[in-house]
Amino acid sequence: MQTKKVYVLPEGYEVKSKSLDDIKFVVDPRLSKEEVGKLDREVRDAWDLAGKKYRPGKYCFVGMNNIKENDYFNVTVQALAHVPPLRNYFMLEDLSQKPELVQRFSVLIRKIWNPRAFKSHVSPHELLQQISLQSSKGFTLLQQSDPVEFLSWFLNNLHLALGGSKTKPGSSIVQKVFQGKLKVESQQITAKADAGDRLRFEEAAEVTTFISRYMMLTLDLPAAPLFQDELDKNIIPQVPLTSILSKYDGLKAQEHLNTRKRYRLLHPLPPYLLFHIKRFSKNKFVSERNPTIVTFPVRSLDMSPYVEPNPTLHHSGDPIWYDLVANVTHEAIRSRDDSVEGEAEKKVWRVQVRDRSREEWLEVQDLFVERVATETLFTKESYLQVWERRREVKGKRKA
Repeated sequence: MQTKKVYVLPEGYEVKSKSLDDIKFVVDPRLSKEEVGKLDREVRDAWDLAGKKYRPGKYCFVGMNNIKENDYFNVTVQALAHVPPLRNYFMLEDLSQKPELVQRFSVLIRKIWNPRAFKSHVSPHELLQQISLQSSKGFTLLQQSDPVEFLSWFLNNLHLALGGSKTKPGSSIVQKVFQGKLKVESQQITAKADAGDRLRFEEAAEVTTFISRYMMLTLDLPAAPLFQDELDKNIIPQVPLTSILSKYDGLKAQEHLNTRKRYRLLHPLPPYLLFHIKRFSKNKFVSERNPTIVTFPVRSLDMSPYVEPNPTLHHSGDPIWYDLVANVTHEAIRSRDDSVEGEAEKKVWRVQVRDRSREEWLEVQDLFVERVATETLFTKESYLQVWERRREVKGKRKA
């Protein structure tokens, strides 16, 4: 497979024919640096052998096989495939001497972006087999897992497989793309503090400060605000993204085991931000889902209110714009389960991705790819989001 040579067995002579070139390319697609650069600019469609159209343009919009229960894997890989610096690295770098996890992820990314594919979808089974082996069957194609848990495991293991350090920041492409710094302040809650004072930092008490590094920010959903659907009188919780981001404004405190904590992001922010909108909570008896809808803009999310000012790195008062790249959504589908009383909830994962060349959004669920209206993106239960920092244009900064 590595040499791509074809032999006739048992005679053992090599077959040399131009008719085999397309097959060799599909097995291991390779694009030049110039061709990869055009992926971000060209508006183009392609057709598979069955005459079905697919899009290998700015963002790749091809489906992925759900072999059994690997939809959690599919949405995560689709989201990562839409991060250009990560995509370019795994398409262009020579990774033949790297561990199997790196090599198989590279092959899958290149197959996703293949403009000469035989089919309008790809199969992730080779990478899934390696992940199942390396995670001691923690993530398999036979059992559905959580996309955020998988993404956290995958990014950490990909970082280490690329030779990244556990202590030195920015030592792999993974950390260069996603890692940022966070200031955490904590203070013990005294026994005399009443309910109203438990989250109020005391000036006289000691405050412990430390710097932590992150690759994903967790956003907690509140129970309010609420509005009522006049059609069927259902209560539908709704909250703006900026409201749950206030967790990182350095002012809003949270309680953790008799300790109050507050968080503030630090400059420089990473090129890409990963948001985990925490919907599920578990205890000894039950797993609960928070159905709150998060409203958000698809462009021009200003992150500056959540970053501690540092004039040496960023001009005070200037916004820090981020644009949405991918939005992984959850849907709970009720089904009859004879093993338990009543109905069971099945998790369905989808990912919404933006085609910048056409200014369109598409929704991908396994093999199915369809156009979706921009104004309806927030109407589903967002669970994982990828945001891209907008590059500053020199000379355009406000004085």
